[in-house]
Amino acid sequence: METSRVQKIHQLVQNRQFDLTVILENVDDPHNVGAVLRSCDSVGIREVFVLYTRPGLQNHKLELGKRSSAGSRKWIDVYLYRDVEACMEHVRRNYAQVYATHLAHDAKSLYELNLAQSAALLFGNEADGLSELALSHADGNFIIPQMGMAQSLNVSVACAVSLYEAFRQRNNLGWYGAGNPASSEQQSNLLEDYNRRQDDAEEAWKMTK
Repeated sequence: METSRVQKIHQLVQNRQFDLTVILENVDDPHNVGAVLRSCDSVGIREVFVLYTRPGLQNHKLELGKRSSAGSRKWIDVYLYRDVEACMEHVRRNYAQVYATHLAHDAKSLYELNLAQSAALLFGNEADGLSELALSHADGNFIIPQMGMAQSLNVSVACAVSLYEAFRQRNNLGWYGAGNPASSEQQSNLLEDYNRRQDDAEEAWKMTK
């Protein structure tokens, strides 16, 4: 593997935020899912949870818009679930808080959240929002302040706005690069995994020649 590639992967690992993730419920548009993955990769998220609970989506296959994901899929683990309880059980093993994008009487502004703490951000689709069962697992609700007539954002845009607020808070603490608070074991394991993925990708490319 080229030295520049080795250095880039090492830097990628140092920027990964092991205690920040996204959960998407019933977001079935491949372009939206792909765009969310691209935003997640850009702020250092290493895994994403996709949850299909709507009856019509129970047999839905996970598809990504190739242009919108732009290669991010290779570096992000995507877990597909069809059961809310199973998904949330997995999430709770690694993330302390679940915040849902939901307009409720107790909803806080995105900018009031402490996103430097361990957190999973839960998003539903634009038409139906989040299911009651998914909302029952949230520790709090938040909204993105908007000043226009339309009080809704495309889910991929809402996700990007939210993630970059998390990036701002974490970057201010110096948590990207050498100051990453993840343990050396976590980073070492991820580095080994990413190097393997790159080797596999290069081998697959050679076989096409």
